[in-house]
Amino acid sequence: MSTSRTVVIVGGGISGLATAFALHERAAAAGIALRCTVLESGPSWGGKIQTHHVGGLVTDAGPDSFLSQKPAGIELCLKLGLADQLINTNDAGTKAFVWSRGRLHELPEGLVVFVPKQLGPFLRSGLLGLPGLARMGLDLVLPRGPADGDESLAAFFRRRFGAQAFERMIEPLMAGIYAGDAEQMSLKATFPRFHELEQQYGGIIRGMMAARKHAPAPVPGRPKRTMFVSLKNGLGDLTAALTSRLTRQGIELRANCPVDAVRVRSHQLGRWMYDVILQDGSALSAESLVLATPAYVSADLLRPLTPIAGGLLEMIPYASTGTVSMAYPAAAVAGSVQGFGFVVPRAEGRDLIAATWTSRKWAHRAPADQVLVRCYVGGVGREEILKLDDEQLVARVRAELTALCGLQAEPTYAEVNRWWKAMPQYTLGHLDRLSQLDAALSRYPGLVLTGAAYCGVGIPDCIRDGNLAAERIMATFAEQRPVS
Repeated sequence: MSTSRTVVIVGGGISGLATAFALHERAAAAGIALRCTVLESGPSWGGKIQTHHVGGLVTDAGPDSFLSQKPAGIELCLKLGLADQLINTNDAGTKAFVWSRGRLHELPEGLVVFVPKQLGPFLRSGLLGLPGLARMGLDLVLPRGPADGDESLAAFFRRRFGAQAFERMIEPLMAGIYAGDAEQMSLKATFPRFHELEQQYGGIIRGMMAARKHAPAPVPGRPKRTMFVSLKNGLGDLTAALTSRLTRQGIELRANCPVDAVRVRSHQLGRWMYDVILQDGSALSAESLVLATPAYVSADLLRPLTPIAGGLLEMIPYASTGTVSMAYPAAAVAGSVQGFGFVVPRAEGRDLIAATWTSRKWAHRAPADQVLVRCYVGGVGREEILKLDDEQLVARVRAELTALCGLQAEPTYAEVNRWWKAMPQYTLGHLDRLSQLDAALSRYPGLVLTGAAYCGVGIPDCIRDGNLAAERIMATFAEQRPVS
């Protein structure tokens, strides 16, 4: 083994932990001794990935699942020995709904990717009127939009599908992912695939049909996965398995360890050492530094080094969100529960963004005699509700469930989780700002940014970005001789 290489990772969410895991994996394969320390300002690991066990209930305070179509999440679970813990959504009650114009409308199967598998249920759903359906169909004949420049999600989908389809169908689905305002969000930064489909096939519907036609065949022997997957006992097991593995691998994990500042010093031409100043006044020095912190935290740390990078990071806005989980006696909610849940368009002016009947969607979430529901509130322009105290917030959400699906029963359990400034917003010009950010940091080899603020907010996106951060550090190691 060669002389040890030193790395400090600031931020103990899934991005920082995934970076440490990938870095150890690559260093071991290359025969490089690694001294890596992960610093987390709070008492727990995993960021928003937090699972609570209360009696027979399993509630995820933040995300409760991740996309199986993006491989990084499942691949990490397999490496951590969690293959037997991965679960699909339940077979029963697979329908989802949109609350629009006073009632719930079924989302036909396949509509989550904007191409219904069957036209009949889509026409009968009542979600769109005949003019809206006709306007959506014009996507098949409309010309391509410009290849260059940025376009908001709202502008793109209104242009392709019309205002009615956007407001009643597409906006609530996308708000559930980003908790953002589609009028401000960049298409190329959030859903670049739709831009690519338009440019390649001339329209979204034709492009999605072509993609389905040429989809790769299932790999024999590989378990079939639903679009979203989770872990049997909640996603907190992913964090627990990851931190356990990192500890066994010799990675130092230090919680309750806030960072006050970052300093750089040059010990030879073109080479830097990074000094991480902790809140207690001590410091850690390393050849490479990874900031896996929210953009506004990274902005404060980097502004003394490069005001340009600090300013660009400050331009990434964040939304605050909340989840309210409640359990009900199963007998008391009969007739109120339909499918896996529903989303609510912004145009309806409701407090609720979405609700998931968690115990119907996932196995092992509640005893058979109880129903667990998870409600989503907040987001861009709707954050005022988060200032209510827990009792008031639960009452407001209960009133929403009564109005939207007729649920009037008293919950036997309720918990509130607020996530302040937790969801980065990829607004218009986001990709250009990332390019400028890379240029501003180019004079600091070994300094890497990773996390949800940049190239994807989902768990697989953060894991993939952590892998890329590890690759960049390894490339720096290859270019530079170790510090003696």
